[in-house]
Amino acid sequence: MEIRPILSTLSRHKTAAALIVLEIALSCAIICNALFIVSQRLETLNLASGIDDDRLIEIGLSGIGQQTDGDARTAEDLASLRAVPGVERVAITNQLPFQNGSWNTSLSLSAEQEVPTLNATQYMVGEGTLATMGLKLVAGRDFNADEYKSSEVLNKVEDVSGLSSAIILSKPAADKLFPDGGAVGRTVYMANIPLTIVGVVDTLLRPNMQSNNRTYSVVFPIRMNFANGGRYLIRVTEPARRAEVLEQALATLDKNDPNRLVWRKLTFEQGRADYFANDRDMVGLLLIVCALLLLVTALGIVGLASFWVQQRTKQIGIRRALGATRGQILRYFQSENFLLAGIGIVVGMLLAYLLNQWLMGRYELPRLPLPYLPVGAAALWLLGQLAVFGPARRAAAIPPAVATRST
Repeated sequence: MEIRPILSTLSRHKTAAALIVLEIALSCAIICNALFIVSQRLETLNLASGIDDDRLIEIGLSGIGQQTDGDARTAEDLASLRAVPGVERVAITNQLPFQNGSWNTSLSLSAEQEVPTLNATQYMVGEGTLATMGLKLVAGRDFNADEYKSSEVLNKVEDVSGLSSAIILSKPAADKLFPDGGAVGRTVYMANIPLTIVGVVDTLLRPNMQSNNRTYSVVFPIRMNFANGGRYLIRVTEPARRAEVLEQALATLDKNDPNRLVWRKLTFEQGRADYFANDRDMVGLLLIVCALLLLVTALGIVGLASFWVQQRTKQIGIRRALGATRGQILRYFQSENFLLAGIGIVVGMLLAYLLNQWLMGRYELPRLPLPYLPVGAAALWLLGQLAVFGPARRAAAIPPAVATRST
């Protein structure tokens, strides 16, 4: 199919052709970036937390008035919760992944280092927390019993210069601190406090997803209590028993002390779902926008092609009378659409890049990967060919006799 007749025809319909090109260009730019954002959100939604999502329940309590001995009450609560049917393990921690807010600290390779090597989220846990969470040790060991300290006791320490602690790091944090490997047994510093690395877990995410360093975590053997930021973490024997165990656990805690407020009571999976509710809504909205854009683009191509077929009825009839086959007429309109779509896609790719640059600066999105551009181009080319096929078939079906009709 020669391009010159197509260009000659399009030059006589500049406005209509320009509108289709602009429509395809805008659709290409928006869809490429929207699908990239969707893929980023889906990747975040499917992030591995590092813990056993489907086996955990969390309960957060706060006391009414001054608590005389939060540690003793917490120990009593933990013992009572372990006796609840369907409970496999119980522990206490200050935070969990996929929640708003985060306890953080900075780690350095020496006490004199002015700029810390990394910023990590700070998990403070009691005995058995790693097993309760289901964390996977890839090096070293869990904390020993004599390494745990009470948070209330630490809060009363006036001179911190003599403090030290064992810690467990997430693997990304360990690799950042010691790229050559062998983090276990080495010492890092939180300000001037030496911390000895005794273990490394595969994955343990930061509670919130706002930081770029979402995989850097440090675990301290610091035993919180229910009144100073600790929350109970219950591991059930079977995921199907979570609702039952949660109800019985709340009744048990109320029996221990009814004068407390429950500020959090849900399965970990529900907490994760609540945290990502807005992201799921955004994914759905963007997919709807993409579908509507594709529909509008397709309807625009169909409408324009149908209009041009109507305008060129006599011309098509003359070509048919001169020997043009139905296939040649069909290919003419498909080639015309392919050319318009190609121009629109080239312009759309440039707009997609510029839009991505704006989003990077405004919302800190990563750079749009190049594969999204040819994929978007192929999708729009295919859409254009499908949309023009119906009007092109009607054009090919015009009989040569129309050439003899008067206008």
